[in-house]
Amino acid sequence: MKKKINYIICTLFLIFHSENISIAQDNYEIQVYSSETTETGETTMELHSNFTFDGQKDTINGVLPTNHIFHATVEITHGFNEWFEVGFYLFNAIGDNNRSNYVGSHIRLRVRAPESWNLPIGLSLSAEVGYQKPEYGEDDWTLEIRAIIDKKIQNLYLSFNPTFDNSLHGLNKNNGFNFSPSFKIDYEIKKKFAPGLEYYGSLGSFNHFDNYQAQQHALFFTIDVLSMEKWELNLGYGIGFTKATDNSIFKIILGRKFK
Repeated sequence: MKKKINYIICTLFLIFHSENISIAQDNYEIQVYSSETTETGETTMELHSNFTFDGQKDTINGVLPTNHIFHATVEITHGFNEWFEVGFYLFNAIGDNNRSNYVGSHIRLRVRAPESWNLPIGLSLSAEVGYQKPEYGEDDWTLEIRAIIDKKIQNLYLSFNPTFDNSLHGLNKNNGFNFSPSFKIDYEIKKKFAPGLEYYGSLGSFNHFDNYQAQQHALFFTIDVLSMEKWELNLGYGIGFTKATDNSIFKIILGRKFK
């Protein structure tokens, strides 16, 4: 009887921590999108970098730990017209104990409501699909559907990204869509800086949310530099609020626009 109890406890422990790692490994692009698409004929190149000071420390379900790992993602986006863009991602990881590697690639298509519609809010929709190596995530092929809703009120900017993630192949392929909302609020100062907050969550299957400690809830304190016409710079420090969330992450997004 004692052996059965120990087995059940160990099984529950592994299940809980498998949820832990699948969420934590999503930290390759920590960004809340705005509704605007890349201008027609313009190409944007971005480097998304972040370092996890306090993350998952064990290998679970074959997925490597995220503690003390550096993520570097190259994003290339091209605008084909005023309402359509295509983005391509190259995910990379740098860490000790054989964790440095090319991780995978995604492609993203995004459309937005054109200005001629005269909507009171900004509105766009993206679909992203791609592959990542199994040692960096429980699901190697995934699909993401993201809506982007934003609004500028004088110096105040608000953006909400309700996101639905689905495993196409991997451990969670039968779990349906996962609901992962994110939110951004910032305040522009003299058109040079915009300090703000960014929230990132992952609540579990859309049909049945996980318990609170198995969910992801992270808050980033950020600042955007607005004074560079062709450059984009976003800095942020994030903290996690649940056991299933990587904690203490510093991120940088550096971008450049090209005609």
